[in-house]
Amino acid sequence: MEYGPRRFGAYDVFLLRDGVFEAPAEALVHVAGEGARRQAIAAWGLPALRMDVNCFALRGPSGVVLVDAGTGPSWGAHLGHARAALAGIGVAPGEVGCVLLTHVHGDHALGLFDGEAPYFPEAEILVPQADLAFFTDAEARAAIPKARQGGFDIAAALQRIYAGRIRPIRPGTVMPGIDACPLPGHTPGHTGYLIGDGADRLLLWADMLHLETLQPADPDVGLVYDLDPAAAARTRRGALEQAARQGWSVAGGHVSGFGRVEAVGSAYRIVPD
Repeated sequence: MEYGPRRFGAYDVFLLRDGVFEAPAEALVHVAGEGARRQAIAAWGLPALRMDVNCFALRGPSGVVLVDAGTGPSWGAHLGHARAALAGIGVAPGEVGCVLLTHVHGDHALGLFDGEAPYFPEAEILVPQADLAFFTDAEARAAIPKARQGGFDIAAALQRIYAGRIRPIRPGTVMPGIDACPLPGHTPGHTGYLIGDGADRLLLWADMLHLETLQPADPDVGLVYDLDPAAAARTRRGALEQAARQGWSVAGGHVSGFGRVEAVGSAYRIVPD
């Protein structure tokens, strides 16, 4: 499934829906501690968290650019549909010239691989430098529980399969009309991309938040997938405030469609755009 295109600056932007990810409600965390976490679970009111998994295709002056690549076939039949969505807008893998990764997690990066071959044979892969440094650090790997070490395997596969075509990036302009915006906490180098020029811009905020109702209402709610929950909460509050103040359109790895952020007292809400 795809949503779009939406025009921002020189780019037509398509949301490519990879599928739905489900986790138990117990995956919620809260920076204020266990009592607040239990309140958040009660506020959610359901035994499971169901989240869209999205990536994005941009058509612009330099051809086709992807922001993230979905899971490919790695996480089962309920995911991996971004490839069909990309074909549905008339784009073949060999036409993708660049992939901007937001961070090195499986639901964003595993779609880059076709076994031991690159799924996008002509693409350069832009990776946030801080994530690349972290996920290639043996000491960092040893400090992370085994069940959460998948990013280290992905970083190794990236270096092996896309050798010579990986470009580490820092915050700032990465190509005309696209700025990399640091959004740390979910991972050390977690990055959003701001698309377009002037007042009409789109912030692709990746995993800055996962739940489009619960977390804007209380930005201190996170998920166990945040490597640094306190930093992720600070980032979330700041990004929501900036998006509301600037009037940006927003979309992300786990929210539905395109929206805008509105301030509601000290909290926020996302309304369809």
